[in-house]
Amino acid sequence: MKLHQIINSLLETDLYKFSMGQAIYHQFSDYKTTWTFKCRNEGVFFTDEMVEEIRDQIRAYCNLRFTEEELDYLNDIKWIKGSYVDFLRLWKPRYEDFDISKDADCGLSIEVAGTWLNTSMYEIPTLAIVNEVYFRMAYDYEKLFLSFQERLDEKISRLESGQYEIASFSEFGLRRRLSAQAQDLAVWKLNSKQYKGSKFVGTSNVYLAKKYGIRPVGTMAHEWIMCTGQGNHKHNPAYSNWFALDAWVKEYGVLNGTALTDCITTDCFLKDFQLTYATLFSGVRHDSGDPFAWGDKMIAHYDSLGIDSKTKTLLFSDSLDFERADKLYHYFDGRANVAFGIGTYISNDTEVEPLNIVMKTTRCNGQDVAKISDIDGKSLCKNPEYVTYLQRCIDWRMEHD
Repeated sequence: MKLHQIINSLLETDLYKFSMGQAIYHQFSDYKTTWTFKCRNEGVFFTDEMVEEIRDQIRAYCNLRFTEEELDYLNDIKWIKGSYVDFLRLWKPRYEDFDISKDADCGLSIEVAGTWLNTSMYEIPTLAIVNEVYFRMAYDYEKLFLSFQERLDEKISRLESGQYEIASFSEFGLRRRLSAQAQDLAVWKLNSKQYKGSKFVGTSNVYLAKKYGIRPVGTMAHEWIMCTGQGNHKHNPAYSNWFALDAWVKEYGVLNGTALTDCITTDCFLKDFQLTYATLFSGVRHDSGDPFAWGDKMIAHYDSLGIDSKTKTLLFSDSLDFERADKLYHYFDGRANVAFGIGTYISNDTEVEPLNIVMKTTRCNGQDVAKISDIDGKSLCKNPEYVTYLQRCIDWRMEHD
Protein backbone atom coordinates (compact mmCIF):
# COMPACT_ATOMS: atom_id res chain seq x y z
CA MET A 1 0.00 0.00 0.00
CA LYS A 2 1.19 3.51 -0.77
CA LEU A 3 -1.15 5.03 1.82
CA HIS A 4 -1.55 4.19 5.49
CA GLN A 5 -4.12 1.47 6.24
CA ILE A 6 -7.57 3.11 6.05
CA ILE A 7 -9.78 0.57 7.86
CA ASN A 8 -8.10 -0.61 11.06
CA SER A 9 -10.98 -2.25 12.92
CA LEU A 10 -13.94 -4.41 11.95
CA LEU A 11 -16.01 -2.12 14.17
CA GLU A 12 -15.40 0.62 11.62
CA THR A 13 -18.74 0.19 9.89
CA ASP A 14 -22.25 1.54 10.37
CA LEU A 15 -24.26 0.14 13.26
CA TYR A 16 -27.08 -1.06 11.05
CA LYS A 17 -24.70 -3.64 9.58
CA PHE A 18 -24.69 -5.34 12.98
CA SER A 19 -28.44 -4.80 13.41
CA MET A 20 -29.14 -6.49 10.10
CA GLY A 21 -26.25 -8.93 10.47
CA GLN A 22 -27.68 -10.49 13.61
CA ALA A 23 -31.09 -10.99 11.99
CA ILE A 24 -29.44 -12.38 8.85
CA TYR A 25 -27.42 -14.81 10.97
CA HIS A 26 -30.49 -16.09 12.81
CA GLN A 27 -32.98 -16.15 9.94
CA PHE A 28 -31.30 -15.90 6.51
CA SER A 29 -27.85 -17.45 6.87
CA ASP A 30 -28.28 -19.41 3.63
CA TYR A 31 -29.08 -16.33 1.49
CA LYS A 32 -26.55 -15.34 -1.14
CA THR A 33 -26.22 -11.86 -2.60
CA THR A 34 -24.34 -9.88 -5.21
CA TRP A 35 -23.40 -6.25 -4.66
CA THR A 36 -22.38 -3.75 -7.34
CA PHE A 37 -20.41 -0.52 -7.03
CA LYS A 38 -21.41 2.61 -8.93
CA CYS A 39 -19.98 6.12 -9.13
CA ARG A 40 -22.72 8.60 -10.01
CA ASN A 41 -20.43 11.62 -10.51
CA GLU A 42 -19.80 12.75 -14.06
CA GLY A 43 -16.17 13.35 -14.94
CA VAL A 44 -14.70 11.31 -12.07
CA PHE A 45 -12.06 8.79 -13.12
CA PHE A 46 -10.07 6.32 -11.02
CA THR A 47 -6.52 5.86 -12.30
CA ASP A 48 -4.74 2.52 -12.47
CA GLU A 49 -2.72 3.56 -9.42
CA MET A 50 -5.91 4.26 -7.46
CA VAL A 51 -7.45 0.93 -8.42
CA GLU A 52 -4.34 -0.92 -7.29
CA GLU A 53 -4.34 0.97 -3.98
CA ILE A 54 -8.02 0.14 -3.46
CA ARG A 55 -7.21 -3.54 -4.03
CA ASP A 56 -4.40 -3.40 -1.46
CA GLN A 57 -6.54 -1.57 1.08
CA ILE A 58 -9.38 -4.07 0.75
CA ARG A 59 -6.91 -6.92 1.07
CA ALA A 60 -5.63 -5.36 4.30
CA TYR A 61 -9.21 -4.95 5.56
CA CYS A 62 -9.80 -8.65 4.90
CA ASN A 63 -6.91 -9.52 7.24
CA LEU A 64 -8.64 -7.90 10.23
CA ARG A 65 -10.34 -9.81 13.06
CA PHE A 66 -12.53 -8.69 15.93
CA THR A 67 -10.67 -8.30 19.20
CA GLU A 68 -12.15 -9.53 22.46
CA GLU A 69 -12.45 -5.93 23.63
CA GLU A 70 -14.49 -5.07 20.53
CA LEU A 71 -16.70 -8.12 21.01
CA ASP A 72 -17.28 -7.17 24.65
CA TYR A 73 -18.39 -3.74 23.47
CA LEU A 74 -20.89 -5.26 21.02
CA ASN A 75 -22.10 -7.70 23.65
CA ASP A 76 -23.00 -4.76 25.91
CA ILE A 77 -25.42 -3.34 23.33
CA LYS A 78 -28.85 -4.24 24.68
CA TRP A 79 -30.27 -5.93 21.59
CA ILE A 80 -27.16 -7.85 20.46
CA LYS A 81 -27.27 -11.52 21.43
CA GLY A 82 -24.46 -13.76 22.57
CA SER A 83 -24.95 -16.21 19.72
CA TYR A 84 -24.22 -13.45 17.18
CA VAL A 85 -21.17 -12.27 19.13
CA ASP A 86 -19.86 -15.83 19.07
CA PHE A 87 -20.34 -15.91 15.31
CA LEU A 88 -18.41 -12.64 14.94
CA ARG A 89 -15.60 -14.14 17.01
CA LEU A 90 -15.09 -16.61 14.14
CA TRP A 91 -15.98 -14.29 11.26
CA LYS A 92 -13.50 -12.86 8.79
CA PRO A 93 -13.91 -10.95 5.52
CA ARG A 94 -12.98 -12.92 2.39
CA TYR A 95 -10.94 -11.16 -0.27
CA GLU A 96 -12.01 -13.96 -2.61
CA ASP A 97 -15.55 -12.53 -2.55
CA PHE A 98 -14.33 -9.37 -4.30
CA ASP A 99 -13.98 -8.81 -8.05
CA ILE A 100 -12.13 -5.50 -8.54
CA SER A 101 -11.29 -4.34 -12.05
CA LYS A 102 -10.98 -1.27 -14.29
CA ASP A 103 -13.91 -2.31 -16.47
CA ALA A 104 -16.17 0.71 -15.96
CA ASP A 105 -16.57 4.19 -17.39
CA CYS A 106 -15.20 5.69 -14.17
CA GLY A 107 -12.20 3.35 -14.27
CA LEU A 108 -13.27 1.31 -11.23
CA SER A 109 -15.55 -1.72 -11.10
CA ILE A 110 -16.24 -3.55 -7.83
CA GLU A 111 -18.58 -6.48 -7.43
CA VAL A 112 -18.84 -8.78 -4.45
CA ALA A 113 -20.69 -12.07 -4.30
CA GLY A 114 -21.19 -14.63 -1.55
CA THR A 115 -23.32 -15.23 1.49
CA TRP A 116 -25.40 -12.27 2.61
CA LEU A 117 -23.72 -12.63 6.01
CA ASN A 118 -20.39 -11.77 4.37
CA THR A 119 -21.26 -9.41 1.55
CA SER A 120 -23.43 -7.12 3.66
CA MET A 121 -20.44 -6.36 5.86
CA TYR A 122 -18.25 -5.26 2.94
CA GLU A 123 -20.31 -2.31 1.71
CA ILE A 124 -19.36 0.44 4.18
CA PRO A 125 -15.61 -0.27 4.54
CA THR A 126 -15.28 -0.57 0.76
CA LEU A 127 -16.93 2.80 0.14
CA ALA A 128 -14.83 4.43 2.86
CA ILE A 129 -11.68 3.02 1.25
CA VAL A 130 -12.66 4.18 -2.24
CA ASN A 131 -13.39 7.69 -0.98
CA GLU A 132 -10.17 8.14 0.92
CA VAL A 133 -7.97 6.68 -1.80
CA TYR A 134 -9.57 8.95 -4.37
CA PHE A 135 -9.26 12.19 -2.41
CA ARG A 136 -5.73 11.49 -1.21
CA MET A 137 -4.45 10.54 -4.68
CA ALA A 138 -6.45 12.89 -6.92
CA TYR A 139 -5.97 16.11 -4.92
CA ASP A 140 -3.71 17.92 -2.50
CA TYR A 141 -5.15 16.19 0.55
CA GLU A 142 -3.68 18.58 3.12
CA LYS A 143 -5.31 21.51 1.35
CA LEU A 144 -8.64 19.66 1.25
CA PHE A 145 -8.37 18.78 4.93
CA LEU A 146 -7.71 22.43 5.80
CA SER A 147 -10.86 23.50 3.97
CA PHE A 148 -12.74 20.69 5.73
CA GLN A 149 -11.60 21.96 9.14
CA GLU A 150 -12.56 25.55 8.36
CA ARG A 151 -16.04 24.58 7.19
CA LEU A 152 -16.57 22.26 10.14
CA ASP A 153 -15.65 24.98 12.63
CA GLU A 154 -18.03 27.41 10.93
CA LYS A 155 -20.91 24.92 11.11
CA ILE A 156 -20.28 24.17 14.76
CA SER A 157 -20.18 27.88 15.61
CA ARG A 158 -23.63 28.30 14.05
CA LEU A 159 -24.98 25.48 16.19
CA GLU A 160 -23.35 26.97 19.30
CA SER A 161 -24.87 30.38 18.63
CA GLY A 162 -28.34 28.92 18.10
CA GLN A 163 -28.51 30.12 14.49
CA TYR A 164 -29.58 26.56 13.68
CA GLU A 165 -31.80 24.53 16.00
CA ILE A 166 -32.05 20.91 14.97
CA ALA A 167 -32.82 19.04 18.23
CA SER A 168 -31.26 15.54 18.22
CA PHE A 169 -28.81 14.75 15.44
CA SER A 170 -26.26 12.06 14.66
CA GLU A 171 -23.31 11.79 12.31
CA PHE A 172 -23.95 9.34 9.44
CA GLY A 173 -20.96 10.06 7.16
CA LEU A 174 -18.73 6.99 7.18
CA ARG A 175 -19.44 5.73 3.67
CA ARG A 176 -18.69 9.07 1.97
CA ARG A 177 -16.19 10.63 4.34
CA LEU A 178 -13.17 12.56 3.15
CA SER A 179 -10.97 10.37 5.32
CA ALA A 180 -10.84 8.54 8.64
CA GLN A 181 -8.99 11.57 10.01
CA ALA A 182 -11.77 13.92 8.93
CA GLN A 183 -14.61 11.84 10.38
CA ASP A 184 -12.76 11.34 13.65
CA LEU A 185 -12.21 15.09 13.96
CA ALA A 186 -15.85 15.86 13.17
CA VAL A 187 -17.22 13.40 15.73
CA TRP A 188 -14.78 14.55 18.40
CA LYS A 189 -15.56 18.24 17.87
CA LEU A 190 -19.32 17.77 17.65
CA ASN A 191 -19.30 15.73 20.84
CA SER A 192 -17.17 18.23 22.78
CA LYS A 193 -19.48 21.24 22.33
CA GLN A 194 -22.74 22.44 23.83
CA TYR A 195 -25.48 23.85 21.59
CA LYS A 196 -28.55 26.03 21.88
CA GLY A 197 -31.54 24.04 20.68
CA SER A 198 -29.47 21.12 19.34
CA LYS A 199 -27.94 17.98 20.77
CA PHE A 200 -25.33 15.70 19.23
CA VAL A 201 -26.43 12.20 20.23
CA GLY A 202 -24.15 9.79 18.38
CA THR A 203 -22.61 8.39 15.24
CA SER A 204 -23.31 5.48 12.93
CA ASN A 205 -19.59 4.59 13.02
CA VAL A 206 -19.37 1.93 15.74
CA TYR A 207 -15.59 2.30 16.07
CA LEU A 208 -15.85 6.02 16.79
CA ALA A 209 -18.84 5.49 19.09
CA LYS A 210 -16.71 3.14 21.17
CA LYS A 211 -13.69 5.46 21.03
CA TYR A 212 -15.57 8.50 22.31
CA GLY A 213 -18.09 6.76 24.55
CA ILE A 214 -21.12 7.96 22.61
CA ARG A 215 -24.17 6.22 21.24
CA PRO A 216 -23.89 4.09 18.08
CA VAL A 217 -26.92 4.77 15.88
CA GLY A 218 -28.67 2.77 13.14
CA THR A 219 -31.26 0.08 12.46
CA MET A 220 -31.98 -1.11 8.91
CA ALA A 221 -31.06 -0.31 5.29
CA HIS A 222 -32.72 -0.94 1.94
CA GLU A 223 -30.86 -4.24 1.55
CA TRP A 224 -32.91 -5.68 4.43
CA ILE A 225 -36.22 -5.04 2.68
CA MET A 226 -34.92 -5.96 -0.77
CA CYS A 227 -33.47 -9.30 0.28
CA THR A 228 -36.08 -10.46 2.79
CA GLY A 229 -38.89 -9.41 0.46
CA GLN A 230 -37.45 -10.27 -2.96
CA GLY A 231 -34.85 -12.95 -2.21
CA ASN A 232 -37.48 -15.66 -1.78
CA HIS A 233 -38.76 -16.57 -5.24
CA LYS A 234 -42.20 -17.39 -3.83
CA HIS A 235 -42.78 -13.88 -2.47
CA ASN A 236 -44.73 -11.18 -4.27
CA PRO A 237 -42.20 -8.30 -4.13
CA ALA A 238 -44.97 -5.76 -3.55
CA TYR A 239 -45.19 -7.24 -0.04
CA SER A 240 -41.47 -6.79 0.64
CA ASN A 241 -42.10 -4.46 3.56
CA TRP A 242 -44.36 -6.96 5.32
CA PHE A 243 -41.73 -9.70 5.13
CA ALA A 244 -39.03 -7.28 6.31
CA LEU A 245 -41.05 -5.90 9.23
CA ASP A 246 -42.19 -9.36 10.28
CA ALA A 247 -38.63 -10.73 10.37
CA TRP A 248 -37.39 -7.65 12.24
CA VAL A 249 -40.02 -7.96 14.96
CA LYS A 250 -39.25 -11.68 15.24
CA GLU A 251 -35.61 -10.75 15.94
CA TYR A 252 -36.01 -7.65 18.10
CA GLY A 253 -39.56 -7.30 19.38
CA VAL A 254 -39.91 -3.66 20.43
CA LEU A 255 -36.15 -3.03 20.53
CA ASN A 256 -34.05 -1.36 17.84
CA GLY A 257 -37.07 -0.31 15.80
CA THR A 258 -36.84 2.47 13.23
CA ALA A 259 -38.46 1.37 9.98
CA LEU A 260 -37.19 2.52 6.57
CA THR A 261 -40.17 3.50 4.42
CA ASP A 262 -39.07 4.12 0.83
CA CYS A 263 -37.65 0.86 -0.55
CA ILE A 264 -40.69 0.21 -2.76
CA THR A 265 -42.31 3.63 -2.19
CA THR A 266 -43.68 4.98 1.06
CA ASP A 267 -47.27 4.61 -0.13
CA CYS A 268 -46.78 0.87 -0.55
CA PHE A 269 -44.96 0.71 2.80
CA LEU A 270 -48.00 2.17 4.55
CA LYS A 271 -50.13 -0.73 3.28
CA ASP A 272 -48.14 -2.96 5.64
CA PHE A 273 -47.32 -0.47 8.38
CA GLN A 274 -50.61 -0.93 10.13
CA LEU A 275 -51.50 -0.89 13.83
CA THR A 276 -49.25 -3.71 15.06
CA TYR A 277 -46.05 -2.61 13.36
CA ALA A 278 -46.77 1.10 13.77
CA THR A 279 -47.11 0.46 17.51
CA LEU A 280 -44.07 -1.80 17.87
CA PHE A 281 -41.64 0.38 15.88
CA SER A 282 -40.49 3.52 17.68
CA GLY A 283 -40.33 5.53 14.48
CA VAL A 284 -39.64 5.74 10.76
CA ARG A 285 -36.74 6.95 8.61
CA HIS A 286 -36.95 9.22 5.57
CA ASP A 287 -34.40 8.66 2.78
CA SER A 288 -35.91 10.01 -0.45
CA GLY A 289 -38.54 12.40 -1.78
CA ASP A 290 -39.93 15.59 -0.27
CA PRO A 291 -39.25 15.32 3.49
CA PHE A 292 -42.02 17.75 4.45
CA ALA A 293 -44.66 15.87 2.46
CA TRP A 294 -43.32 12.58 3.82
CA GLY A 295 -43.51 13.75 7.43
CA ASP A 296 -47.06 15.04 6.99
CA LYS A 297 -48.02 11.70 5.45
CA MET A 298 -46.52 9.71 8.33
CA ILE A 299 -48.21 11.86 10.98
CA ALA A 300 -51.56 11.53 9.19
CA HIS A 301 -51.02 7.75 9.05
CA TYR A 302 -50.33 7.53 12.78
CA ASP A 303 -53.41 9.66 13.44
CA SER A 304 -55.55 7.36 11.28
CA LEU A 305 -54.45 4.43 13.45
CA GLY A 306 -55.21 6.23 16.68
CA ILE A 307 -51.51 6.50 17.57
CA ASP A 308 -50.24 9.78 19.05
CA SER A 309 -47.55 10.88 16.57
CA LYS A 310 -45.83 12.82 19.37
CA THR A 311 -44.78 9.44 20.80
CA LYS A 312 -43.07 8.46 17.53
CA THR A 313 -39.82 9.59 15.91
CA LEU A 314 -39.41 10.96 12.41
CA LEU A 315 -35.75 10.37 11.49
CA PHE A 316 -34.56 12.35 8.47
CA SER A 317 -31.40 11.16 6.70
CA ASP A 318 -31.53 12.26 3.07
CA SER A 319 -28.97 14.83 1.80
CA LEU A 320 -29.22 17.00 4.89
CA ASP A 321 -27.36 20.09 5.99
CA PHE A 322 -27.96 22.11 9.15
CA GLU A 323 -30.10 24.70 7.37
CA ARG A 324 -32.46 22.10 5.95
CA ALA A 325 -32.58 20.24 9.26
CA ASP A 326 -33.44 23.47 11.05
CA LYS A 327 -36.41 24.04 8.73
CA LEU A 328 -37.63 20.47 9.17
CA TYR A 329 -37.31 20.63 12.95
CA HIS A 330 -39.34 23.81 13.26
CA TYR A 331 -41.97 22.49 10.85
CA PHE A 332 -42.54 19.23 12.76
CA ASP A 333 -41.68 20.30 16.31
CA GLY A 334 -44.59 19.53 18.65
CA ARG A 335 -46.15 17.11 16.19
CA ALA A 336 -43.61 14.28 16.48
CA ASN A 337 -40.17 13.55 17.88
CA VAL A 338 -37.73 14.80 15.25
CA ALA A 339 -34.19 13.50 14.73
CA PHE A 340 -31.57 13.76 12.01
CA GLY A 341 -28.83 11.57 10.60
CA ILE A 342 -26.44 13.86 8.73
CA GLY A 343 -23.73 12.38 6.55
CA THR A 344 -21.66 13.95 3.80
CA TYR A 345 -22.32 17.53 4.96
CA ILE A 346 -20.45 16.68 8.17
CA SER A 347 -17.85 14.18 6.98
CA ASN A 348 -16.87 15.45 3.50
CA ASP A 349 -17.59 19.14 3.00
CA THR A 350 -14.59 20.73 1.26
CA GLU A 351 -13.87 22.96 -1.71
CA VAL A 352 -14.22 19.86 -3.92
CA GLU A 353 -17.50 18.13 -4.76
CA PRO A 354 -17.84 14.89 -2.78
CA LEU A 355 -18.12 11.55 -4.49
CA ASN A 356 -21.61 10.18 -4.97
CA ILE A 357 -20.73 6.50 -4.80
CA VAL A 358 -22.87 3.55 -3.77
CA MET A 359 -22.73 -0.22 -3.43
CA LYS A 360 -26.14 -1.82 -3.77
CA THR A 361 -27.53 -5.32 -3.68
CA THR A 362 -28.29 -6.31 -7.27
CA ARG A 363 -29.03 -10.03 -6.88
CA CYS A 364 -30.28 -12.27 -4.09
CA ASN A 365 -30.48 -16.06 -4.33
CA GLY A 366 -29.90 -15.98 -8.07
CA GLN A 367 -32.53 -13.42 -9.01
CA ASP A 368 -32.59 -9.68 -9.51
CA VAL A 369 -33.60 -7.33 -6.69
CA ALA A 370 -34.27 -3.61 -6.82
CA LYS A 371 -35.64 -0.67 -4.93
CA ILE A 372 -38.11 1.86 -6.29
CA SER A 373 -37.81 4.79 -3.92
CA ASP A 374 -39.83 7.99 -3.64
CA ILE A 375 -37.59 9.76 -6.16
CA ASP A 376 -35.98 8.73 -9.45
CA GLY A 377 -32.25 8.12 -9.69
CA LYS A 378 -31.59 6.12 -6.52
CA SER A 379 -32.11 2.66 -7.98
CA LEU A 380 -29.38 0.30 -9.10
CA CYS A 381 -30.50 -2.85 -10.93
CA LYS A 382 -28.84 -4.63 -13.83
CA ASN A 383 -32.11 -5.85 -15.30
CA PRO A 384 -34.58 -3.16 -16.44
CA GLU A 385 -37.19 -5.87 -17.06
CA TYR A 386 -37.15 -6.75 -13.36
CA VAL A 387 -37.65 -3.10 -12.38
CA THR A 388 -40.66 -3.00 -14.72
CA TYR A 389 -42.01 -6.19 -13.15
CA LEU A 390 -41.52 -4.82 -9.64
CA GLN A 391 -43.30 -1.59 -10.55
CA ARG A 392 -46.21 -3.55 -12.04
CA CYS A 393 -46.53 -5.56 -8.81
CA ILE A 394 -46.57 -2.37 -6.75
CA ASP A 395 -49.08 -0.71 -9.05
CA TRP A 396 -51.41 -3.71 -8.94
CA ARG A 397 -51.31 -3.83 -5.16
CA MET A 398 -51.92 -0.11 -4.81
CA GLU A 399 -54.96 -0.40 -7.08
CA HIS A 400 -56.48 -3.64 -5.74
CA ASP A 401 -55.31 -4.31 -2.17
